[in-house]
Amino acid sequence: MQININKISSRIGSIAGVPSLSQSVQPRILMIGSALTAMMLIAGCSPTQATQNEAGESASAQKDISLLNVSYDVSRDFYKDYNVLFSANYQKENPDSKIDINQSHGGSSKQALSVANGLQADVVTFNQESDMNLLVEKGLVAADWQQALPNNAVPYTSTMVLLVRNGNPKNIQDWSDLARNGVDVVIPNPKTSGTARYAFLGAYGYGLHQFKESVENHTKTDDFIKKLLANVVTYDNGARAATTSFTQRGLGDVLITTENEAHLAVKQFAKGKVDIVYPSYSIVIKNPVAVVTAVTEKGGKTEAATAYLKGLWDTPAQELMAQMYMRPSNEQVLAAHKDTLPDIDTFEPVEVFGSWAQIMDTFFVDGGRFDQLARVE
Repeated sequence: MQININKISSRIGSIAGVPSLSQSVQPRILMIGSALTAMMLIAGCSPTQATQNEAGESASAQKDISLLNVSYDVSRDFYKDYNVLFSANYQKENPDSKIDINQSHGGSSKQALSVANGLQADVVTFNQESDMNLLVEKGLVAADWQQALPNNAVPYTSTMVLLVRNGNPKNIQDWSDLARNGVDVVIPNPKTSGTARYAFLGAYGYGLHQFKESVENHTKTDDFIKKLLANVVTYDNGARAATTSFTQRGLGDVLITTENEAHLAVKQFAKGKVDIVYPSYSIVIKNPVAVVTAVTEKGGKTEAATAYLKGLWDTPAQELMAQMYMRPSNEQVLAAHKDTLPDIDTFEPVEVFGSWAQIMDTFFVDGGRFDQLARVE
C-alpha cells in the first residue's frame, strides 16, 4: 500500500485552515503511515479486509442470541415449557444459530417498573394493559404494540376463581361468601400485583352485578367489598407468593387467584389438599405481550424477539396454554379443552369501569378506592 504524503498534508492543512503542514510535521505523518502499513502487512490484510473481518466477527456473534422475557408471577410454568418448544423450532429454522431464553417473574406492575427503570427486557409478557402503557410512555415499547401481533397482542386470557381447602369446609360457593364472618381470605397486593387488581375488580364487578337493581348499587357494593377486605389475612407481593402462603404456610380459608394458578395448585403444589370453586360471575384477564424495541434494536435482536412472541399463536403453543389451564385465543383449541376450561359468565373490566387509565386512577392510586375500602377503622 502506498501513502501519498503530499496529499495527506494538503488535506489536513485545508481542514486546519492553513495551506500545508510544516516540514517538521510531515516526517511524523510519514512515520505513522509507515507504522500502519507495517501493521497491516504483518496482519496480512488490507484496511478493507480488516473492516470485512470485523463485520464477519459481528455477524458470527449474532448467531448466538439471548433473550430476556420479563413476565408476571404465575406465568413462569407456561413460559418454562414454551421456551423449550420455541428454542427447538428456532434451531430447526436457523441451524447455524442458537437461542437462549431467560425468564424474570414477579408482580406484573413491579416487573413493569423494573423494566422502566432499566431492566434490559427483550420482551414483556404482562397480565394488564396499564403495565404495558407505562413502557410505551417511557419510549421502550412501540405505541402500536397492539397492532404488531394478532388479537391485539393477547395470546391467551384467564379469569379469577376461588381456591378452598379440600372438601370446602367453609362452604364457599361465590364471592359473597368471602364477606362472611369467620372466613379468612388470601390475595396478593393490588399495589404490586396485576392478579390482585383482577381479584379486587372481580369482586367489585360481582357486587355491581348482584346489586344492579338497587338504587344504592355502588353503596351496597362498597359495603360488601369493605367486609371482604376486612377478612384478608395477608397481602403478598405477587400471585405465586400468595399461593405459597395459602398452600404451604396454611394461611386463610380461601385464595383468590387465576384459573391457571388454581389448577396448578390442585395438580402440583397442593395435590389432594385444595379444591377449585368457580364463582357465578367473574372477570376476564387479558395477558398482553410486546417486544421492548428500545432494547432489541440496540442489540440487533428485534427479529428474534418478534419471532418468539409470534410463536405464541402457533397451534403447539396454543395447545400448551390449554394444557397449562390458560384460555388460548384459538377457539378450536379452547373448545377441545372444555372439560378443564368450562364456559363461565364473565365481564371485561374496561366495559364496566372504563379504560385502564381510569381504573388505575379510580381504584389503585394512593388514596384511591382500594385504599379507602381496605382501611381498618
